[in-house]
Formats: sequence, C-alpha cells, structure tokens
Amino acid sequence: MLGVVATLAALVAMLTGAVAGGARLVSRAVTDEDGPSVATPPGGTYYHGVYPGGRSGWEDDLTPADLAAYETAAGREAAWVYFSDNWFRDHDFPAATATWIRDHGALPFIRLMLRGRGPASGDERFRLQRILDGAFDEDLAAWGAAAADFGSPLVVEWGTEMNGRWFGWNARWNGREDGARRFRQAYRHIERTIEGAGADNITWAWHVNGDSVPDAPWNQIEDYYPGDRFVDWVGLSAYGALTPADEAGDWRPFRETLDEVVPQLDAIAPDKPVMVFEFGMTRGNPTGRPAAFADAALDDLLANRWPTVRGFSWWNETWPNDDDPSHDTDMRLQALAGVRRTFREHLVGNDDVLDHPFP
Repeated sequence: MLGVVATLAALVAMLTGAVAGGARLVSRAVTDEDGPSVATPPGGTYYHGVYPGGRSGWEDDLTPADLAAYETAAGREAAWVYFSDNWFRDHDFPAATATWIRDHGALPFIRLMLRGRGPASGDERFRLQRILDGAFDEDLAAWGAAAADFGSPLVVEWGTEMNGRWFGWNARWNGREDGARRFRQAYRHIERTIEGAGADNITWAWHVNGDSVPDAPWNQIEDYYPGDRFVDWVGLSAYGALTPADEAGDWRPFRETLDEVVPQLDAIAPDKPVMVFEFGMTRGNPTGRPAAFADAALDDLLANRWPTVRGFSWWNETWPNDDDPSHDTDMRLQALAGVRRTFREHLVGNDDVLDHPFP
C-alpha cells in the first residue's frame, strides 16, 4: 500500500501559481517506486476540497458546471473533488467522472459505496460478511484494474461514517459484538483485493462521523480502525444543521466537534494527517446561520487550532426532504451569499490554502 509522502521539501518543490489576491501553492503528485501518491501539506497549510453538489442526495450526480459554480463562488479552485460511487447503479470504476475531475486539474476523491437504494436496515446484499465471503471479489478486482489503468493519483474511501447507523456497514447491522471487527476485516479485504489488481495509485482514507450514533460501547470509532498499514488519511464529518427542521440538540458547533474528535483520531493514528472530509450547514434552520457556522469553522481551521488537520471540504449540495421546497436542504455557496462571502474572505489570497494537488 502507498504511504503518504509528508515532507516539506516535497511541497516546496511543488510549485506555485497565482490567483487574485496573491500567490498560491500548487502541489504535484509525488511519484515513488510504489506508484503515484499524494503529498501531505506541511503543518499550517491545508488542501481545499469540495463535493460540488448534485440534487438527488446520492452524491453521484455532480457535473463540471456544479464544480465551476462552486469555485467561482469560493474564489478558489479545489484540490480534490469528492463524489460517491454507488454500487446500486453498477460495480464499475467511475472512469467518466474521475476523468473530467482530473482534466479539470483536481484530484478525484471516490467514496466507494457498496450499498443499496434503501435504508441500512434492508441492505442485506452488501453486509460485511458477504464482502468477507468474497461475494464481490471479482468486481472489486475489476474495479482495481480499472483504477490502475486510470494511472494518476486517486483518493478512495470505503466505509464512510461507519459509526453512524444510517449506513449498512455500521456494527448495528452486522452484529453489535462483532460488527466493528468485521468492518476492520472488510476494509482490509477490499483494499487488498483492489491493490492486488495493480491499483498502487490510491491514497486510502478512513472517514468517521463527528458523533457516534448511537454512542454505545459497541460503536466507538477506535474499534473500527483497520490499522496503519491500510490507511493513509484519517478524517471526519462535522456538520451543523442538515435540514431546516433540525432542532438545536441535533447539531453542535464545528469547534466542539473537532475539539472532541481530532484528539481521538490523533491517538488512534498518530502518524496520519487528519482531514475534515465533510462540513456544512443548511440555510433555513432557525437554530443557526450557515454563514456564522462557516466563518467560525474557517477561522479555527486556518488559525491552526488543530495542528494535525491538513485539509477540509465543504459539502456544497442541495436535496429535497419532502414535497415542500421550503424544507429543502441547501448548503451551496452559490445560493448562500453569507457563506460565499466568508469563504472568499478566508480563502482568496491565502497562501496557506492549497488548490490543485497536481497541475
């Protein structure tokens, strides 16, 4: 497996471009004997990524126009572009989406989502034991071979927010006593199968939710960690209100979440960079404003409050929650003037924010 390259010299050698308001670092993919990997920014600098948004809620209907709208609103280009590869559609490597992201100059960041269309409770096809029994080995190997043929660096995660009961890989659906162990084994199995097909161009991410739901002894994040050999980046989701109907107790401030979870990640994986893989807040919720949430989050991130954090990505999405448009979730910068302003204030001309990981 690839290790994450983490030296200041590597990034100094990755050279700079310019944007309005000042120069910016442009990092390059680092190629070593194991295959192309992705550099870790030095302390105090940060990759700026994004899921640029669809409208279905499945995180796979993003378009180049969505990315352009986000980058225009933010005033910066994205280092990585996040999206889901949903296996209820097909089991193929998402070459078309990864290619246009690469052609744009950004790093494709793929959420490998072995899931069905329904709720986690009914997602029997992709239970962890079926993965361990080899039910998907042929498809995973083909996926890995296609990823290898893609050639350039990728970031891939499987098991997104595994400590949340909304996904079928949570221990609740796989045996509370043995579920976390099965998760660890399945993560290793998936990675070995994909890498065994030649995909040595992948940086592997392990992605927890900012709250364990439920917060029970069998659902603690440290029990899901597959081990340093199998993980390059660790990180979390940290959201404000996700729907206009969320109550104050349904979410907490960004700082509170990171103050709790980042030290846990540092203890679990002390040699790994931490990424805020997802953060955001919807408009229309009476318990808080998304602009204030974003402003406080970016203030703390860019002040290096958490020194091991080396990247962040806003979840720039909208989706319907019912038939009433006023109940829609909307976290898009292009629709939220206050969030757009705060991103521009923090990102434009800021040399500590890194855009493309390769030209």
